[in-house]
Amino acid sequence: MESVCSVLSLSYPKLQLTSKAALPSSLSIKVVACSGQRSSATVKPSEIQSKNLNPTPPADPVSSSTSASTAASLPPKKVLVPIGFGTEEMEAVIMVAVLRRAGADVTVASVESELKIEASCGTKLVADTSISSCSDQIFDLVALPGGMPGSVRLRDSKVLEKITRQQAEERRLYGAICAAPAITLLPWGLLTRKQTTCHPAFFDKLPTFWAVKSNIQVSGVLTTSRGPGTCFVFALCLVEQLFGESVAKEIGELLLVGPADDESRKEEFNNVEWSFNHIPRVLIPVANGSEEIEVVTIVDILRRAKVDITVASIEKSVQIMASQGTKIVADKFIGVAAKSTYDLIILPGGNAGSERLSKSRILKRLLKEQEVAGRMYGAVCSSSAILLKQGLLKGKKVTSHPSITGKPTDELVNSTKVVIDGNLITSRGLATVAEFALAIVSKLYGHARARSVAEGLVYEYPRT
Repeated sequence: MESVCSVLSLSYPKLQLTSKAALPSSLSIKVVACSGQRSSATVKPSEIQSKNLNPTPPADPVSSSTSASTAASLPPKKVLVPIGFGTEEMEAVIMVAVLRRAGADVTVASVESELKIEASCGTKLVADTSISSCSDQIFDLVALPGGMPGSVRLRDSKVLEKITRQQAEERRLYGAICAAPAITLLPWGLLTRKQTTCHPAFFDKLPTFWAVKSNIQVSGVLTTSRGPGTCFVFALCLVEQLFGESVAKEIGELLLVGPADDESRKEEFNNVEWSFNHIPRVLIPVANGSEEIEVVTIVDILRRAKVDITVASIEKSVQIMASQGTKIVADKFIGVAAKSTYDLIILPGGNAGSERLSKSRILKRLLKEQEVAGRMYGAVCSSSAILLKQGLLKGKKVTSHPSITGKPTDELVNSTKVVIDGNLITSRGLATVAEFALAIVSKLYGHARARSVAEGLVYEYPRT
């Protein structure tokens, strides 16, 4: 089988690896490349059914995956992901969700005096524990998310510095993305004689001779990457180093990770203008079991575009437990949020979360009012089932995760990442959700704004 790392190096030409001679003999590094599942079949919205994509962790982190049982039979792989005020939420959440799906025992540790932190674009995350409780533990991998001032907060943690230094000295895996290589690892002296990459905004801080302009750079036990837009391949590269190429490839396929030109980005039908004389207001309802990758990516990207986002919990607590164990604190309860009007309501996926959202009477009312008023609404991954139950997909072109099954018709489009039909927007979910969020930015503000946001993410996006 061709290594996922090798395939990535072909699909993503900016990926670089040091020679195998420089790698520990216990590692088989070639980097992960996984084409997303594709199907030419079409499905009538009235017959949509979804398979279990997001079981509640940690019992079954990868649904219907032979690799999951393989990973489970190996000794547990312990991973540390530290976070602090201003950590980049997409990077932290994607790393955690991908690694947990692969079977890793991931600990999210706060370097602050409290477990709840506000990330760089306003998402509130709750860590599993404090960094001080990790000081005597041995980890197979320490992975640092970026973001500012998050990378500085990580750098200033003496406990984290000690853990990471020991990781490097004992030749165990460590990695960093975005600003973290330059702002966190460099001052600790952990980039010495190692080819490294990072976010373009901090690239000039890296030692000139060892700086490499690549999306992924593997240099011995150190792996670095550029930003939120490269985080999936970064996380999958770490999965391969921990669990092997077959697990990484299978996880990549589940997440729909593939080269940018692997399928069309979006298709639009019945074009209508999405323009307002005010800052667009968007509601994202969440529940226990909602897919954290989708929630956080949409929030992060839309807030970068200066959209007014409200994350509302339908649960009895504003803190929800997402599908892969990430703890997210919503901005308010759905009952409070319902007192306002929104230009767009977006439903995140995650099977357990979607089922809980579908039972919210308040959300049902909001969605019906949204349709009657001719305002925008959208769904990601399995949450299209919620719109289906309310009759909000009638006569609409939609897309969804490939695991959705049903009788072939012309109404469900499986050959594209995002489908827009008038006031409705849908996405296949998971790794395609960045494209979904950027399509919304483009509809609200135009292509130039979407491209500007994509550049900040280090996400490949067409010029026209």
